[in-house]
Amino acid sequence: MKRLLLAASLLISLCAPAHAGFVEGANAYNAKNYALALKEITPLAKAGMADAQHLLGLMYYMGRGVTRDYKQALFWHRKAAEQGKADAQYVVGAMYYTGNAVPQDHKQAVTWFRKAAEQGHAEAQYALGLMYRHHVAGMPEDPVLAYMLWNLAAASGNANAVEQRASLAKRMRQEQIEEAQSLSAGWKIGTPLPTHSRSGGA
Repeated sequence: MKRLLLAASLLISLCAPAHAGFVEGANAYNAKNYALALKEITPLAKAGMADAQHLLGLMYYMGRGVTRDYKQALFWHRKAAEQGKADAQYVVGAMYYTGNAVPQDHKQAVTWFRKAAEQGHAEAQYALGLMYRHHVAGMPEDPVLAYMLWNLAAASGNANAVEQRASLAKRMRQEQIEEAQSLSAGWKIGTPLPTHSRSGGA
């Protein structure tokens, strides 16, 4: 028991400085002290901290404290995304969608957007909704799934989703709206999103 407590306290003491360094780095970034942010964040990102990798990726993406470098931005965001960081998954999806630093690959974009959306990421839900609505990136046109995704994104405060949902509702049958409402009400964060609806076809 003593050994277990010692191991736990050692683990806490090892994690505490890393967490403190991240908080310092994030605060420095928010205060636009990018040199300090870079100094605090880089070793944490290299050590495998997903939050630090995401922030370092943003710094490269925006050219803050470093020369703008989309390849480095993708490198760090992908590392965080592979650890399940939803914000990073969304950025990786967006970079594949636009072909920024990588060959354009809509299939990859959808994969990463879906991963983030299934964690409740509102922007990823909104983006997926657009793909279903406008039949892009190889996605089937499905107003029911678009409405469902915009419902979820709107519940998290995404104003664009509110507007798109209202516009789409005018073109939908009552049966479709009811199915979309039912799908969004029954969905839970961390579970797969549906890939087809019953009434979404023409």
